Amino acid sequence: MDENTVMLPKYKCHKEVGALKIKDLIWNVEGTLTIVPEEAGFAPIVVAAKYVHTHDALRPTVGWYFVEYEDGYQSFSPAEAFEKGYTRIPG
Repeated sequence: MDENTVMLPKYKCHKEVGALKIKDLIWNVEGTLTIVPEEAGFAPIVVAAKYVHTHDALRPTVGWYFVEYEDGYQSFSPAEAFEKGYTRIPG
């Protein structure tokens, strides 16, 4: 840690989310993004162009997770961070 690092308060996640690991990403010409899930039995998910443009700094890669929160907010998470913070709920 360098001298400019600030120690932030710690938080533990207690949210329930929906998520799929990303097998492939297809960047569509109209600006949307098609996510091909790694898990069998789930159809590809098309992410709106507005979302892709708004969250351009958080560009997902294969192996990351597509995450949807209870309020409908969608996000992407690197696999290591997601797998450390969430455990799959059976069912």
